[in-house]
Amino acid sequence: MYDNNYVEKLINKYIEKGGVFVTIQEGNLGYGKCILYGNKLKTCIIKEVPVNSWCSLHKIRFYNNMPKKYQNIIDDII
Repeated sequence: MYDNNYVEKLINKYIEKGGVFVTIQEGNLGYGKCILYGNKLKTCIIKEVPVNSWCSLHKIRFYNNMPKKYQNIIDDII
């Protein structure tokens, strides 16, 4: 579980390397549900998990190849 500061640093690293940041679902206290991906970069899925009414953390999962579920979501957005 990661806080907002860690997620922000991760997003900045992906963008610096030419990656793309897509928000699928807005969050309440954090980033919600997001996808980070790019050429020669692993796909990163970020999901906000509420801890209590004042705090939330994030689950982060990396994939070598983008799962079809998330590829379809990105195709629908673009």
